[in-house]
Amino acid sequence: MASFDWTDDTIARLRALWDEGHATAEIGRRMGISKNAVVGKAHRLRLPARPSPIRMPVAGSERQARLPRPPRPAPSLMPPPPPPPSAAGRGGPMRPVEAPPAPLPVRAGPSGQPCCWPLGDPGQPGFRFCGDGTAPGRPYCPEHAGLAYLPRAARDGGTPRRSPGAG
Repeated sequence: MASFDWTDDTIARLRALWDEGHATAEIGRRMGISKNAVVGKAHRLRLPARPSPIRMPVAGSERQARLPRPPRPAPSLMPPPPPPPSAAGRGGPMRPVEAPPAPLPVRAGPSGQPCCWPLGDPGQPGFRFCGDGTAPGRPYCPEHAGLAYLPRAARDGGTPRRSPGAG
């Protein structure tokens, strides 16, 4: 959109349309400016706020105040174990299910975070994260940080870069 100058006349028109209760998008269309320009100017002019059209209560019903949500539990480093197979419909006795390997103990590093290097296939039982203490400023333990982050010379193929026109 082109530049728009707020004159006394355009401000008076904005105030009039605002007082009539038009939506910000409609005001913008009528004035030839964006909805965001209308919202920004209305805010700077301290025009009275209006109820959100998204949160309009349904006519004839009273909504109860929402209770705050309980905090989410911290994510687990291990996926939940698969459900045991059902013997129903198989015609045979149930076999014991092998338990997935126990997760390794989490050893947080100086940053207080465990290493998040994945070990195994995420779609298979036994998938987990390393869990060792992290290297300072890194999401991985020193061993996995060495695998994830290569020195510049190794990334560049061991030779200095030359500009395209050199040579």
